[in-house]
Amino acid sequence: MSTVVRRRVDGWYRTAGGLRQASVRSRSTAAAVIVVAVAMMLGAAALLLLLQRALITEVSDAAEGRVGDIARQVSAKGTAGLTNDLAETTRAGQLIQVLDPSGRVVAASSTRVDTTPLTDLRPPADALLRAQVGDMPLIDDDHSFLIVAQGAAYDGRTYTVVVASSVETQRQTVATVAKYLAIGFPALLIVVGVAGWLMVGQALRPVERIRGRVQRIGTRDLTERVPVPQTRDEIARLAVTMNEMLDRLEAGQATQRAFVADASHELRSPLATLTAALEVIEADTTGEAWHELRQVMATETDRMRQLVEDLLLLAKADDTGIRMRQVDVDLDDLVAAELQRLRSSAPDLTVTGDVHPVRVVGDPGRLSQVLRNLVDNAARAAHTTVHLATAEQNGSAIITVSDDGDGIPEQDRQRVFERFVRLDTSRSRASGGSGLGLSIAREITHAHNGTVTLTSSATGGTTATVTLPN
Repeated sequence: MSTVVRRRVDGWYRTAGGLRQASVRSRSTAAAVIVVAVAMMLGAAALLLLLQRALITEVSDAAEGRVGDIARQVSAKGTAGLTNDLAETTRAGQLIQVLDPSGRVVAASSTRVDTTPLTDLRPPADALLRAQVGDMPLIDDDHSFLIVAQGAAYDGRTYTVVVASSVETQRQTVATVAKYLAIGFPALLIVVGVAGWLMVGQALRPVERIRGRVQRIGTRDLTERVPVPQTRDEIARLAVTMNEMLDRLEAGQATQRAFVADASHELRSPLATLTAALEVIEADTTGEAWHELRQVMATETDRMRQLVEDLLLLAKADDTGIRMRQVDVDLDDLVAAELQRLRSSAPDLTVTGDVHPVRVVGDPGRLSQVLRNLVDNAARAAHTTVHLATAEQNGSAIITVSDDGDGIPEQDRQRVFERFVRLDTSRSRASGGSGLGLSIAREITHAHNGTVTLTSSATGGTTATVTLPN
């Protein structure tokens, strides 16, 4: 397999296959230039079109006004002396003819058009017709003309007044504007490109500082934080979010290290006991030590097995969550089974119950584990009495486990749900607790969309309350 070498070159990433992708700065600048160029081209096209139309309309309006004046003059006085008037009053760029009914030129503004009609248009009296031609070889002129013809009645005859206006000046005006736009567009695009490059660079400078700081942050030291710009924009929010993520990573790393240290500490005790027992058994030549220490080793092995299972369960909960079966579970049956188990295993305690039928949807094995952890905690903490109860309230199933022990101080009632936390008044390693029971109970309860809380009991001890949706 070939190795692809990547190297940053002026905002691009060069690979064995060539230039792959430009930087955000390059892409943003290019996008700005392209958008401005397209907008300018569309705007220029619209401007030139509207300008040409406006100029042609102006020429047309002038021609219509002129042809109307001459038509009224013909209707009033005829064509006598009209040629002299046309020669004196016709402005540059216009050619005027007056045609009799047979199409003969009877008056003209110039000797250039005093012989051949400029158009075949023959409108009736007071009617107006228009035409536009690209050139007029009859007058040796290849310019474009706008022709307006209007009929005029005099002495029972219909004359045709023709006004031909050159539009070459207007088209040259449009061409000149187009030339200036073509010269100015590249310069304007260069200005837009340079301004866009500088502005995007200025905007991305805080991002580059954030990237550089994050690149220097290693897994061994998560105490550094990225700089937060003073602006209240998206980049400032990005920096705040990055710092919040680093806070979570640092907290998670600290929790993981504490978890590993506590787990190692918990496993050290049974391992030391098993090692010492094996050494005694090996040194004993009579075989009596095996019979005496077998139960101790079995107890420590079971303790290690339970601890490993608890650790694996919590690790799974942190990673992908605890998978739960979804079946109907009668909580009253689980509580009744725990009542019977505790009465058999702790004959010195008074175990009472107030069990009512309650059903939820969940994993019976996991819910039984929650109940057993809470009951075992209560049994270790109780002086004489443990009480279990079930109830249904506001659409939720309620399980309570109470004891008459010394209770848990209010400031510690949330801390005891942390892993490997023991309170001297309720739990110790000597009594068999690993400090994971309440953590597991909380994780399983949360997986069932429920809650578990600790409060003071009526007898002065602790009441653990599990609330589950049903």
